[in-house]
Amino acid sequence: MNILICDDDREISRAIEIYLRNEGYHVIQARDGLEALDAVKKNDIHLILMDVMMPRMDGIQATMRIRQEKNIPIIMLSAKAQDYDKINGLNVGADDYVTKPFNPMELVARVKSQLRRYTDLGSLHKEESGDVWRSGGLTLDDAKKSVEVDGRPVSLTPTEYRILLFLVRNAGRVFSIEQIYEKVWDEPAYNPENTVAVHIRHIREKIEIDPGNPQYLKVVWGTGYKVEKYQREV
Repeated sequence: MNILICDDDREISRAIEIYLRNEGYHVIQARDGLEALDAVKKNDIHLILMDVMMPRMDGIQATMRIRQEKNIPIIMLSAKAQDYDKINGLNVGADDYVTKPFNPMELVARVKSQLRRYTDLGSLHKEESGDVWRSGGLTLDDAKKSVEVDGRPVSLTPTEYRILLFLVRNAGRVFSIEQIYEKVWDEPAYNPENTVAVHIRHIREKIEIDPGNPQYLKVVWGTGYKVEKYQREV
């Protein structure tokens, strides 16, 4: 699999490359957002490690541009550890956010986790016979990995799809933020509120006519989130 590292700090990007190559990944380097956009056009990229602060075009702008056409996983790297910065990164379409300095093995674990979800639930997954899940006008075809609302295709990132898939498969049940995080991210929850809330908001903006008064993905105040009951087709 091809991983794009976009970071203007050569020492950091080289260190990350060594760890990723040891795990068998092919690594492509970019030094700013513009080089990242060019690399995405010219290569079959399966995951991006995107630094935030870079010359010419920063990681926020580059992620926004990439998200206009691609749903590949993006892990944002930043020395900024404030919640606002993390939320901002997730708001523009990042799937995960890692604060510098980081443990290289933890970063590799996050890369593997994102790639596993992308392979299982995203564009790389080959079609197999499976189920169609419905809730009113919301249709999730898990064989095609597609989502439609009233016949209109909806484009979700791998993480957004994973969250929605988990909730529709357990429709009617309420799950806490911690439960959603541990199931979808496949790791213990540590202050997951902002991360999950941002992704839930993005899903609502894509599937709901009125995100402020959702029909499908609902909050149960003080408890968590649920998707309303559905009808399943095999």
